[in-house]
Amino acid sequence: MGGFELSQIVYILTGLGGIAAVASFVIPLMRRRKRADRIEAVVSKRRGELSRQQMDSLSQAGRQRKAKLPAHVEMAQKLVERLKLEGMVSQEKVKTFLAQGGFRNKSALAVYAMSRFFGIFAGIVAGIILVNMGLKEKDLPFIVHMALWGVGGIVGFYLPKILVQNKAQKRQAEMNKGFPDALDLMVICVEAGLTVEGAFDRVTNEMSENAPTLAQELGLATAELAYLGDRAKAYQNFANRTGLPAARSLATTLIQTERYGTPVSVAIKVLAQERRQERMAAAEKKAAALPAQLTVPMIIFFLPVLFLVVIGPAVIQVTSR
Repeated sequence: MGGFELSQIVYILTGLGGIAAVASFVIPLMRRRKRADRIEAVVSKRRGELSRQQMDSLSQAGRQRKAKLPAHVEMAQKLVERLKLEGMVSQEKVKTFLAQGGFRNKSALAVYAMSRFFGIFAGIVAGIILVNMGLKEKDLPFIVHMALWGVGGIVGFYLPKILVQNKAQKRQAEMNKGFPDALDLMVICVEAGLTVEGAFDRVTNEMSENAPTLAQELGLATAELAYLGDRAKAYQNFANRTGLPAARSLATTLIQTERYGTPVSVAIKVLAQERRQERMAAAEKKAAALPAQLTVPMIIFFLPVLFLVVIGPAVIQVTSR
């Protein structure tokens, strides 16, 4: 066999199998560690920002230290100021919208505004290219050309918003899957004697592998609970960043428990039970819709084969006579 004896081939295959086994064990651990480090870096950055804000508010000078931003970000901010687009990006609703998509940097507002502003010109240019290259031979009226340019500008203006919205929906779907499990873990932590901050921190560590996005948001909520003076504000920020109805219910529940002194474990347990029932109802809804969804594939793929098996022998016998 190409100069190799059977024993050598066995040794080589055994060594390759051992390397593959070690790699299959080590690579997931490295990925898990990398994901946990990324979550920890985001939470540590948020804690540092809150700590600097707290120190600046206590200092007599009250001067904030500004970190040096990248060149393209500084240029975007300067263009926003010169074009007077501050009203477009200073709204709290836009900040919440970007946070739900995972864009929390201070430069996100400026970059988002400039992308929408220049998207208009990019869409118009794309429309001009489409008209001159793809539809040049059809001799369309000039009004149709202008309409296509306008459509390109509209698409370019709304494209960044659509991309951020799709990113936010994906994040919400991922967080919604792991939220009932996070509530169950939170109930266990609170019943074991941990505070709400400790429960959030513990759930962050436990959920970092299965639901990294939700773990990251819980870690940010933990940092805000530690540094913000208003705990209700931290809960509300968590609900706004996620955009989940379940997160709003959790924030409302925690605010009410601290305001009226009701037991936290009982309130979270009731909320967890509601989330489990909702998840079960959603699963039952999908199961009930499954027969209707399988009708068309069965007609297309199953019935022709069934007719061929049932009628095929009779057709063969008739044609063979």
